[in-house]
Amino acid sequence: MSAAAEAAVKKNYLTGLKEAMYEEMERNPDLICLGEDIGLLGGAFGVTDGLMDKYGKERVIDMPIAEAAIIGAGVGMALNGKTVMCEMQFIDFISCGFDQIVNMAATFHYRSAGEVSIPMVIRGPAGGYGGGALYHSQMNEAWFCNSPGLKVVCPSNPIDAKGLLTAALRDPNPVVFYEIKELYRNRKMEQELETGDDCIIPLGVARIAEVGSDITIVTYGNPVHFSLKAAEKLKAQGYSAEVIDLRSLVPLDEDTILESLSKTNRLLVVNEAPMTCGFAGEVMARMGRKGFELLDAPPARVTRTDTPVPWAKPLESTVLPSVDDIVNSALELIRY
Repeated sequence: MSAAAEAAVKKNYLTGLKEAMYEEMERNPDLICLGEDIGLLGGAFGVTDGLMDKYGKERVIDMPIAEAAIIGAGVGMALNGKTVMCEMQFIDFISCGFDQIVNMAATFHYRSAGEVSIPMVIRGPAGGYGGGALYHSQMNEAWFCNSPGLKVVCPSNPIDAKGLLTAALRDPNPVVFYEIKELYRNRKMEQELETGDDCIIPLGVARIAEVGSDITIVTYGNPVHFSLKAAEKLKAQGYSAEVIDLRSLVPLDEDTILESLSKTNRLLVVNEAPMTCGFAGEVMARMGRKGFELLDAPPARVTRTDTPVPWAKPLESTVLPSVDDIVNSALELIRY
């Protein structure tokens, strides 16, 4: 296969992540990967498959089941000149390393008056809809959005997965990187991927996933695809929805949202995390302050209910946001 033909092959979300890691491991000899089963097994979902074979056990290190140790060791390595990627086998268990992230990694740059950086990415599979129940279905991104010093990223497609992870691995300070496991091998959303510097997507820049004029739907991760389906249903009823994929939560691209509100005058925020203190509320609060005069209706949100994610499929579907939930909330705002 020619180089041009190979470049034109469409690839999935997981491959986008894998390519970013391989290319950055090649580019940056100081990049070290830590995690549970990331070497010999290639990761629980195969994201790091083959990485140890190519770069060796000194750069791809299988760690014990101890997230505090994984992240703590990563912080120590970063302090000694390494760039570190720490994989959480499921993002739910990032809580076991919470202190190392928010009290150590997040604060070093500030408490050293800018002299010390922690080039570190903490990444892992997140989200529900796959029957993973309460220990394997969480979206806990708001914890880290509330911790100054951290950047928080959540891609929704293969191009963004590769481009944002590449940018995160080149960032001089810690990034918490949410990967949507339900999207890993989704063949319907495969895309052609760029290589090298051409693939980089800067952190803090949102994407207009769908152009519209009647309502702005702001979202990220898996709900981007639900929102696009909702936009199709709204279009069938004569309404035009603009869908904004945030891509980065911290830093947040407020300008893109405000520009959209200047023409739609209505805001709906969708996230998979629980409602109370979720990131959707932060977006609403900022737009309520900075975009108040642009709004013709009170901002609204569609979120998971304030409950753990159940295992039984009918119950899981009840507590997590759906396309119909988005459509109904959008119609309420449009008709306000």
